[in-house]
Amino acid sequence: MSLNKIKLLNSELYKQYSKKYYDHPERPKLLEKEIPKLNCLWNDVIHLLPLHPHLVYDGLSTVGVKVKTDLMFYKIPTKNLVNNKNVVYLYSKEKYIGPAEKINSEDVHFKDIEEYEEMYELPIDTRNYYEEENKKGNKFGMFPFIPHILSLGEVSIIDAEVINWSENK
Repeated sequence: MSLNKIKLLNSELYKQYSKKYYDHPERPKLLEKEIPKLNCLWNDVIHLLPLHPHLVYDGLSTVGVKVKTDLMFYKIPTKNLVNNKNVVYLYSKEKYIGPAEKINSEDVHFKDIEEYEEMYELPIDTRNYYEEENKKGNKFGMFPFIPHILSLGEVSIIDAEVINWSENK
């Protein structure tokens, strides 16, 4: 369920899930950021990783970031996204200019979800970002420079596998 839908249904739950956007002066602007080609807002879509979350866990813990070991994710079958509009947002270091800036439509591509291919490595720019930001002692996001799958519509968790990001499978 998208953050905007949660906001309509349960304001307390919305506050809990949206508080991560208030850890940096520019991040609240993400809540109003428009997604090109889908013609909706950042918090109207479901955000999905194109890789196993263990790669993120490993990347963070390798550089010394203290992370929870019990963070759970859903591994959602692509068949559960077939009726949605799905795009890949190519979140790259070269083109990213901050959370307050518009997403370039050239970085958003419609995706036939049945042709989806999982990534098996964390992007090097992501690993470098973790290391640099951790050395500076900064708080930082977990998913920089990882392409995002953005799905507009309902996402069922039927047949979804619940996985712990600290476990490598």
